[in-house]
Amino acid sequence: MELCPCGLAPYDECCGPLHEGRAQAETPEQLMRSRYSAFAKGDPFYLARTWHPRTRPDDLELDAHTRWVGLTIRASQVKGDTGTVDFVARYETPDGRGELREHSRFARRGGRWVYVDGDVG
Repeated sequence: MELCPCGLAPYDECCGPLHEGRAQAETPEQLMRSRYSAFAKGDPFYLARTWHPRTRPDDLELDAHTRWVGLTIRASQVKGDTGTVDFVARYETPDGRGELREHSRFARRGGRWVYVDGDVG
């Protein structure tokens, strides 16, 4: 079995069902993990569908030279229909290794969690 890019469980039991539309994220953290995995697997359609329409970019191009290699969730919080997730995502490019640190904001819209925006740093 293939380990999910988010590192939590086998892909078919973790983010796979969300990517395939067979399940919905139950928490902002689960959505964050599935979005990280979508970046790692190169799935811009899932990213667009889980992004709040108010903040979603018109064109979402993924960098083919970036390889996502690890995710650490630092904190996760839910308050009613909003939530936050602090995470560190590690990546490799032809120029070397790096990491993205973000405080992400989520909202429940139509019964589904969506990514709203985040503060990088």
